[in-house]
Amino acid sequence: MPESTYHRPVLANTCIEHLVHKPNGRYADLTFGGGGHSKGILEALGPEGRLAAFDQDPDAKANAPKNDIRFRFFDTNFRFFHRFLSMEGWLPLDGILADLGVSSHQLDAPERGFTFRQNAVLDMRMNPRQGKSAAQWLAEVEPKTLTEVLRNYGEIKTAKRLSDRIVQTRAVDPMQHSDQLKALVQGLCPPDKENRFLAQVFQAIRIAINDEMGALKEMLEASAQALAPGGILVILSYHSLEDRLVKHFLRAGNWEGRVETDLYGNPLGPFDLITRSAIKADAQEQKENPRSRSVRLRIARKRP
Repeated sequence: MPESTYHRPVLANTCIEHLVHKPNGRYADLTFGGGGHSKGILEALGPEGRLAAFDQDPDAKANAPKNDIRFRFFDTNFRFFHRFLSMEGWLPLDGILADLGVSSHQLDAPERGFTFRQNAVLDMRMNPRQGKSAAQWLAEVEPKTLTEVLRNYGEIKTAKRLSDRIVQTRAVDPMQHSDQLKALVQGLCPPDKENRFLAQVFQAIRIAINDEMGALKEMLEASAQALAPGGILVILSYHSLEDRLVKHFLRAGNWEGRVETDLYGNPLGPFDLITRSAIKADAQEQKENPRSRSVRLRIARKRP
C-alpha cells in the first residue's frame, strides 16, 4: 500500500536528523504504520545499522520493507517492545521513535470505525483481532466509568449527561454504528462546534478501549531502560493528554512533571531535553498534510 495513501509521516526530516546520531547503531520505530519514518531511518543508517519496527495493526505489516537484513518487524503493541528486543539481544538502543495517535489509513478506512465522518461499525481497535470493539464496550461499560472516560479522555464538560443518554439508549437499542452515536450527541453541544465535540467523544472511547494512556506510560518507562547512555528519544503527540504525559516524563521522569534533585541540585530524571518546547509543523507542511496541524514533537537524550 503506497505510503501516501496509508500515512504520511509528520516532521520526518526533523525526527530522523535528531534520531540517527550513529549510522551503524540500533534503533526502534515503535509506530511503524505506513513505514514512512522507518524508510527515512533506513536511508540514514549504514550497512551495520539495525532497525526494529513495531505495530499492532495487522494492516501495517504489508508496508514492511523486503530483503533488508537491517530491518526486523514485530507485530505487537509497543508497550511490549522492551520484552521482545531483550529476548532478541537488541538492547541497548541508540534511538527510539514513536509517532502517537491514529494513522491516516485507520481514519480513512470506514470498516475500522475510527471516524464519525462516515457511518461504519463502531470498532476503533488498533488491533481488530484483540479486545472489545467500541460497540461491545459501550454496551457493557459501567455508567460511572463511561462518565470518567468521557470527562478525562475527551475533556467533555457534559460527560455525565452524555453518559446517562448512552446508558438509557443502549437498554433498548444497542449502538452498533457511528451514526447511532452521532445521533445521541445532538443537543449536547453548540451547533457550530459539533464536529469538535464528536471528535472528542470518539477520541475518549478510542483511548479507553485501546488503553492508550496505559500503553504510553509503559512505553516511556521502558524507553528509559532500553536506551544506551546518549541515546535519543523522539516522540510525536497529537492531543494534550498524551503530550502532557510525554512532556512530564521527559522533563522529570514522572507523570506529574515534578523535578527531583540529588544533594548537589542535579536533576534525577533519566533524560536531558534537546527541545525545551515542543516543535510544531511549519505552515507549508500543515498545508500539504492537514493532519500535521496538531503535532507536538519532543526530543530528549538519555543521561549517562
